[in-house]
Amino acid sequence: MDQKLYDLIEASPVIAAVKDMEGLNACCGAEDVKVVFVLFGDICNIGSIVKRIKQAGKVVMVHIDLITGLSSKEIAVDFIKNNTEVYGIISTKPSMIKRAKELSLYTMLRIFILDSMAFENIEKQVNMVRPDMIEILPGLMPKIIRRVSRLVKVPVIAGGLISEKEDVMAALLAGAISVSSTNQDVWRL
Repeated sequence: MDQKLYDLIEASPVIAAVKDMEGLNACCGAEDVKVVFVLFGDICNIGSIVKRIKQAGKVVMVHIDLITGLSSKEIAVDFIKNNTEVYGIISTKPSMIKRAKELSLYTMLRIFILDSMAFENIEKQVNMVRPDMIEILPGLMPKIIRRVSRLVKVPVIAGGLISEKEDVMAALLAGAISVSSTNQDVWRL
């Protein structure tokens, strides 16, 4: 992983995840927010969303699976690369991560840990596509965050359901380098 990106994320214990225009406006005006995960948009406006965040001096990664109008095929990554100034992509799909790496985009594999089978597949998925980072959800599982951080050789970000300072601290103490949250109160912690 790019040392600059790692240092920036590690120095930003809370990443702003935006799911609508209100969140976009808030993150662009928040001085402490350095990294933004975009969780909304469509093929008509994703370019302007990314541009606005970059103009605010922030690093932006787009959750490509959540962009309306894009298919779940690898060509969607080419579209994002060619039509935005995005730093990287987030996806739950290993094929998207693989294509983004081929296009020299930074990658985050988002993994929902719902049961022991999902947990057991993490190492295999990470070794298969070698993302720059992984994000595990929900982020309120310190024991699981600790196990995943020891298991994989990539930085771990915890996301989902994080709403209080204790949640942030527990995730960081368990080994996450950062947390992502759509909760604007958490951005200001």
